[in-house]
Formats: sequence, structure tokens, C-alpha cells
Amino acid sequence: MSTSGEQFTIGQLATRTGVPARTIRFWSDAGLVPPAGRSASGYRLYDADAAARLELVRTLRELGLGLDVVKAVLSRARTVAEVAAAHVAVLDVQIRTLRLRRAVLSTVARHGPTIEETLIMHKLAKLSARERQQIIDDFVDGVFAGADPDGPATGIARGMRQLPAELPDDPAPEQVSAWVELAELVADEDFRQRARSMVLAGRQAGPDGAASGGEAQPDYRAFADRIGQATAAGVAPGSPEGQALLDSIVPAAGRARLLTQLETFTDARVERYWQLLAILNGQPAPPSVVPAFDWLIAALRADLS
Repeated sequence: MSTSGEQFTIGQLATRTGVPARTIRFWSDAGLVPPAGRSASGYRLYDADAAARLELVRTLRELGLGLDVVKAVLSRARTVAEVAAAHVAVLDVQIRTLRLRRAVLSTVARHGPTIEETLIMHKLAKLSARERQQIIDDFVDGVFAGADPDGPATGIARGMRQLPAELPDDPAPEQVSAWVELAELVADEDFRQRARSMVLAGRQAGPDGAASGGEAQPDYRAFADRIGQATAAGVAPGSPEGQALLDSIVPAAGRARLLTQLETFTDARVERYWQLLAILNGQPAPPSVVPAFDWLIAALRADLS
């Protein structure tokens, strides 16, 4: 209760607090700031307690709380701390949505997709973590159906499911683009069949799309730079220089078997799948080695022809 006998009309309270008179009248009618009494002429009068209550109402409203929530706080049905905690949770969702929209718009501004692609991008970016994971799980389940649960394919399938629980709070445009590209990739029937053919081949495909057979194989990734340099220099796989490089990388024995393995397990789209997963998980995308394998395949074909 106020310790002062001073009372104010709505106009005086508006001047004192800076809250518009029409707002004070509305809040008073809603029961949020009841008058302490009325003047002889019937005008509402407010005391110091009402002024303090008005300041609290204004603060809560500026924080975005609805009138019903403000009323609950004022009636002590809910504490300010409880209301604040609930409101923070709501704001977190709203902030994440705004950041996601910003990332989508940034991607659109950078890459200039068509209207249809923009709509798809926005729709996919809004999916929940569970919905996004379901898209990937459906793809992996189809590709690895019937695979030996104790075989190496199980580990690959597990790795291919590794999506982040959520897109980052402030996703970079490349992460939005990566998710859209990944969703489109796993929906492509030709890609699904290609990935399925690798599983049915009964070999272990690594993250770069290459194979590891039962016998020890050279570390072709280690020779990727040499092959890249040769390619940049215009060295053709079937040329004498190309065949000399092949001899320094691959032993003569088992080349036919190696060629079959590389042709089966080398695919730029499979490699891209792993790169996109890395981007979504906030990791650097592994460098592409498929061009080096393609050169090696061509060199082996020239050698065996």
C-alpha cells in the first residue's frame, strides 16, 4: 500500500511515467492497473503503488509477454522468474527460425536459385531434426537392406546416418545449401541404385568411394597429389609418362582385380555425400580424390588393353 497520499489522474500518470494515457486506460480496464479511487467528478485516480505497478506492466509488455501472462504475474499465480524462463524458451525458437530464414535468404542471394529451388530450400531447412534424420535413415535402410549385420557395411551405414541433432543456431549459407543438396542427392533414384550396387558388390567402400579388398592395397590417397600434378601437366593416363607413373604406384600383379574394384567403388556422388555430411557436422569437407582415382582407372585400362 502506498505511504503517500499523493494521487494522479490518468493524464498526470502518463506525464509521470511516459506511458500514453490511452494505454494506461486500456490496462486499467483490463484490471492490470486498477485505480486507487475516483475524484469527486468521477475521474480515476492512481497512487504511487499504481504507478509502480504500471512500470512493471510496461516492462513485462516490452519483454513480449501477453496480457494474460502479465495478469498471472501480478496476481502472484506465476513468478517473474517462471515467466522469464518460459519466455526465453519461446524466444530461442523464434531466434532460431529467424536465423534459419536469414541463412536461406543469404543462400538465395549468393546462388540465385530458381523460385522452385528457393521453395524447396526453405521447406527442407525448416524440417525438424527427426524429419531430417528420417530422410537419411530411409535412404540408408534401402541401400543397406540385407547387408551382413556383422560385416563392414554396418559400420559404413552407421557413418552415413550421422547428421547433427540440429542445424546450428546460426547456420552458414553453405550448411543450408549442403542440407538441400544432400536431401536432393538421396532422393535421386540413380544415386540410390549406384550406392546399392556398391553394397551388393560385397566390398567395403571408404568415405572417398574407393574399395579395400581382401589383399593389401597401396595407399592411393597418398599418391593423389602426384596424380594431380600429372593431370595438371597434361600427362595422359595412356602416355609413356602416365604408364611410368602407374608403374611407380601400382605393382603389376593384380591390376585387373584392382581395376574392377576401382570401377565398382569410385563415384563422385558417393564422395560428395560424405563431404556434405562433414559440412553439416561443422567439419572441413575432405578433399576430392575421385579425379585421381578416375585417372588411375584410365591408366589401368590403357595398361590392360
